Amino acid sequence: MQGLGLGLALVLAALVLLAVIYCYNRLVFNRARVAEAWSGIEVQLKRRSSLIPQLVACLKAYMAHERDTLEELVIRRGEAQAHETDGAAGRGPVEGQLSAALQRAFALVEGYPELKADAVFLDLQRNLSEVEEHIQMARRYYNGAVRELNVLVESVPSNLVARAFAFRCAAYFALDDARDGQSPEMEF
Repeated sequence: MQGLGLGLALVLAALVLLAVIYCYNRLVFNRARVAEAWSGIEVQLKRRSSLIPQLVACLKAYMAHERDTLEELVIRRGEAQAHETDGAAGRGPVEGQLSAALQRAFALVEGYPELKADAVFLDLQRNLSEVEEHIQMARRYYNGAVRELNVLVESVPSNLVARAFAFRCAAYFALDDARDGQSPEMEF
């Protein structure tokens, strides 16, 4: 009888240990997926940022009297680059402001028919449009990965393992204003 109780206790301890290992591995997997998803966003944000100087140079040739809009675009790009090491919570609003500045710049292009026909501008327009689409896809993937991690960190019994091993909820890549997340209108 005593041996049966000891055997049952050992089986129960082994099951608890297996459950802890399983929960821990799921948390590690989801934390890695969040990091990988964030790196995808960073790649697209850097691509967009690298296209902006070319865009500004192209626009300057046609839009000499739109200096304020172009300067704001350059300033917002500089702010975005200054926050490159920030996480999603800090970077979202800054990137949203850059998106808004891009939208304003492309809205002004409507008044310049010769610019809309320029091959360099059309190539930049196509590239920026692709990058904006990739940013949106990467953002959705990242936020999905964050959701999965956060559910594990906050739900029972994985929250007990998460707390024991210092897993924390990740921040969503959110924008202050939902309109900032819309791709700039670049159809001419």
